[in-house]
Amino acid sequence: MLKDKLGLICNVANKRSAAWAVAAAADAQGARIAIGYLGDREKEQLEKLAEELNRPPLLVPCDVTSEEQLGQLRATLEADFGRLDFLCHAIAFASMDDLRGRFIDTSRDGFLLAQDVSAYSLAALSRTVEPLMTAGGSISTLTYIGAVRAIPNYNVMGVAKASLEAVVRYLASELGPQGIRVNAISAGPMRTLAARAIGDFATMYNTVAERAPLRRNTTQEEVADVAVFLASDLSRGITGDVIYVDSGWHIL
Repeated sequence: MLKDKLGLICNVANKRSAAWAVAAAADAQGARIAIGYLGDREKEQLEKLAEELNRPPLLVPCDVTSEEQLGQLRATLEADFGRLDFLCHAIAFASMDDLRGRFIDTSRDGFLLAQDVSAYSLAALSRTVEPLMTAGGSISTLTYIGAVRAIPNYNVMGVAKASLEAVVRYLASELGPQGIRVNAISAGPMRTLAARAIGDFATMYNTVAERAPLRRNTTQEEVADVAVFLASDLSRGITGDVIYVDSGWHIL
């Protein structure tokens, strides 16, 4: 599905992350990929994971809070790839203290940090790769139903995801004339290291498995398959949308 396509996936933290599942799926479908990482610890893990892929990926540092590093990222992609066909944005962060207790107690710094890393970063990365999508392209991001519903303990991240989904719509409107599509995947709760920061995550996870129409939780591989679809030409008529991959939980 992605034969001869060139893609960037940001950021892979470890093997259990959804971003790694997307990278593995895109590679299996024929894409040549670049994978972003945050720091040296993540790079070390990523170098080991990269050995599992069919083609050696281009590993690139990607701190979305640094305009200088984003500029270097564009230069590296332009030098090695020449163009870019798809971007998968899988970046979010909030202070652990702000993912427990009451949302009203969120600190100002914590609120701004979650917005910067989890929402503004999609606009920043899209601006970075826009000049490389000379033949159009696809941009996708990961969100959660906490963007449109009040989920206990999701708190400041829910507000950031609401902002992220709005960013998707504005980018889709602006980049559409260039043939660039922008969509979000709203995934059900998954067992990732990042999810552990959410207070009482186990209850959230088990409740979905018990009550969702499919009576099971979402897997990283299911999310990755939809990301591959959005990166492919099969989704050429879809933009500005939020696609739910949550075993049907969102209809309840």
